[in-house]
Amino acid sequence: MEIVIIGGGFAGMNLAKALLNQDGVRVTLVDKNNYNFFPPLIYQVATAYLEPSSISYPFRKFFAGKKNLQFRLGEFQEVIPSENKVILSNGELFYDQLIFATGAETSYFGMENVKKNAIPMKTLNDAIVMRNTLLKNLEKAAITKDIRKRRKLLTVVVAGGGPTGVEISGMFAEMRKNIFLKEYPELATTASNIYLVDGGPALLAPMSKKSQEDTYKALTELGVVVKLNNNVVDYVDDTVHFANGDTIQTKNLIWAAGVTAREFKGIGAESYGRGKRLKTDAYNKIEGTQNIFAIGDTCIQFNDPSFEHGHPQVAQVAIQQGINLAKNFKLSMNGKAQVPFIYNDKGAMAIIGKNKAVVDLPKPEMHFKGFFAWIIWLFIHLISLITYRNKVKTFYNWMVAYFSKDNSLRMIIRPDKKAPKITTTES
Repeated sequence: MEIVIIGGGFAGMNLAKALLNQDGVRVTLVDKNNYNFFPPLIYQVATAYLEPSSISYPFRKFFAGKKNLQFRLGEFQEVIPSENKVILSNGELFYDQLIFATGAETSYFGMENVKKNAIPMKTLNDAIVMRNTLLKNLEKAAITKDIRKRRKLLTVVVAGGGPTGVEISGMFAEMRKNIFLKEYPELATTASNIYLVDGGPALLAPMSKKSQEDTYKALTELGVVVKLNNNVVDYVDDTVHFANGDTIQTKNLIWAAGVTAREFKGIGAESYGRGKRLKTDAYNKIEGTQNIFAIGDTCIQFNDPSFEHGHPQVAQVAIQQGINLAKNFKLSMNGKAQVPFIYNDKGAMAIIGKNKAVVDLPKPEMHFKGFFAWIIWLFIHLISLITYRNKVKTFYNWMVAYFSKDNSLRMIIRPDKKAPKITTTES
């Protein structure tokens, strides 16, 4: 059986790993990057607390020596279901089973100026661009004599009150307190404001009311200005515009406010649901297809009794769907009945700052905050990294940052724009 997986995130990698050494199965994983990375920690790369290699690992290094797994660098272009063929940016592949596991991408809700000028927080490239942008703006602020320009360079607006927005706001507040005034004495007399804005009535909307209240209180104590029920409608001329008419002047709008799935050429319009997510049955097969599946953030499923409106777009759903789909492929090969996907909600968590986090557990229903929740967050994220190398490097950097209240990764590293491009020619 030839299985082709498009996308090497949580869903795709867990599907591939679950099919390792499976007799009669050959898996080809396709990704536009040559590395897997851990999205929940990209904000720590963006704020220079971790280096990119701490949360990423090359696919080919991971697949080395695994006989039935192989990697293909390329971008999806089109699927031709009648021929069981996928067209990539650099060739084509034939499949018996095709799985889309491409995750989600940043949604700007149709606001072109925001898309053009804001800093997204979805990929490792985004994190590196953000790190460089923020560090360059600090350097500019250190030498400018114009107070208004300096304030714009130092003001940070984070749009989106979900885990990413909360975590990066808390990180900025910690850095302002422990690092910026020490390393940038020129800025000691200038106020630097951090705003966390969201269109809803509470932070961390999917979490418990206790977590929402604890998070609001902790961020406020750190000096973050939280603005709820405030929708961003535009970002132009270094000014963030809100629906209620308010404005904030800043050079740094970080966009963590929404995600959307993508469309795939060759898949009919009737197969898409809310947010461009592919509608699947209880076994993750895309509606209207015979042997094409979708897992993770790119799919939506209405068959789970506890999630009638679809599963949340979180890592645990993607991981569990990948493992369940692999199990079903094995059952099908042995002529046995497949198992419908039922999500096992293991809870939700968010880190706010040093010794500050919130954790909700559903079974039994429990809520934790403060140092104990912070330890849980660190442990869960550490064991979720893909290799021991990633775990060790990340743990080391965390410990250094914890005891020193600092790190040494704040370098502005830019690629040489004149570097030659790598091209492939085929005869």
